[in-house]
Amino acid sequence: MKYVYGPVPSRRLGRSLGIDLVPKKICTYDCIYCQIGRTTRQTMERTEYFPASSILRDCREALQEWGDTVNYIACSGSGEPTLNLAIGEVIQGIKELTSVPVAVITNSSLLHHGEVREAILLADVVMPSLDAATTSVFHTINRPHPSLDITQVMQGLADFRREYAGQIWLEILLCRGVNDGREEIEQLQQAIRTIQPDKVQLNTVVRPAMEDYAAPLSLDAMEHVKVSLGGDAEIIAEFKGDGQPIVGAAVEQQVIHLIQRRPVTTDDLARILGLHHLEITKILDKLTKEGKLSYQVFNQRLYYKTVEKA
Repeated sequence: MKYVYGPVPSRRLGRSLGIDLVPKKICTYDCIYCQIGRTTRQTMERTEYFPASSILRDCREALQEWGDTVNYIACSGSGEPTLNLAIGEVIQGIKELTSVPVAVITNSSLLHHGEVREAILLADVVMPSLDAATTSVFHTINRPHPSLDITQVMQGLADFRREYAGQIWLEILLCRGVNDGREEIEQLQQAIRTIQPDKVQLNTVVRPAMEDYAAPLSLDAMEHVKVSLGGDAEIIAEFKGDGQPIVGAAVEQQVIHLIQRRPVTTDDLARILGLHHLEITKILDKLTKEGKLSYQVFNQRLYYKTVEKA
């Protein structure tokens, strides 16, 4: 399947099937913390990057195999999913195929367009992000398309809240020394009051990021931000071990065997093994936490290598 991957474990959605709506990595942002890699085409152009019919064909096939075992179908993947003009058709088509709830994971950058808000109204859960509330921090952490302004983004979120009857789970990803300062948290608190999401979910860097200065907050620091924001904010960042990738030990051994030969990137492994790069990312994250792999950045690419036993 080209457009559907998983099921993969998610801290927010449980066991989910992911749907790619744009090629890697077409996005409106180039976030410093992105685990997928640097944005190769930054754009605000909405077009049918992948046709709805092809996505739904893959989705139908995946549901035949996994439908009874997944908690959500998530429109997310390799870039900003709302860039695909067909997202509304895809959501409607999935709803006709299954009763499994549909989630949309978006960076919120296009919600100031009424047609984008309308296209995702049928989703059961929309999970937008808002990592900054001031212009300078917005440009530092999200590195947005030049035409984007943070006031547009926040207004789009507020407008969507008024129009959407489903659940909105607002994610704020925190990077140490970037968007965790007192002034920025106060501005985010004001934005939350305006947007009125059903949940505020605090996250931090838990996997190798695009920039090495995208550093995680400690649990104590996350708790401090949670208290500062007040309300029903919750911490979703993983501090004690993530869910296990839904793959067999044989796949993990294949990954280790390939990396023993030479350092490789997630793209290398995805191409060789025929798995989606987000599935590969989950496996690499698990093996790194177990001390079997390490990583380094070279020429703005993340390479994994095996750890030699002492």
